[in-house]
Amino acid sequence: MSPKKQQRLILFGGIFLAAAAAVALTLFALRGSITYFYTPSELAALGETPSSPIRLGGLVADGSVAYAKAETGDVVSFTIEDGGSDVRVHFAGLLPDLFREGQGVVVQGRMTGARVMTADNVLAKHDENYMPKEVADALKEQGVWKEDETGS
Repeated sequence: MSPKKQQRLILFGGIFLAAAAAVALTLFALRGSITYFYTPSELAALGETPSSPIRLGGLVADGSVAYAKAETGDVVSFTIEDGGSDVRVHFAGLLPDLFREGQGVVVQGRMTGARVMTADNVLAKHDENYMPKEVADALKEQGVWKEDETGS
């Protein structure tokens, strides 16, 4: 092999190793901040409880909202359902103004048991027509979502 070809091979090898190292470092840095989205049915189908933080979306079940006092402040518990399964959620904090039963929500937090979640954040839809895309897609797959005349 000529010295010129050998130099090119070394150059391309170095570039490849630098690019691989950059990709590896990026993935390592993002590992802790990735949050997966699940519906209650998808969570039940996993067969195991995720240990990392997740997002859970669905509809707040009718008659499931309960308020309680705790040493750390007010706690609200409610059930999120998607027609196939449900998950009980405990949240200590202020709920969005538009939070209510029968409405679509996305909660972020950690699973503390089978079908039990402690939420750090609760997001509710902000007007009559809005539903988070992930929740709407999952509810359409379950056959729960009903489209209105506008097609949204």
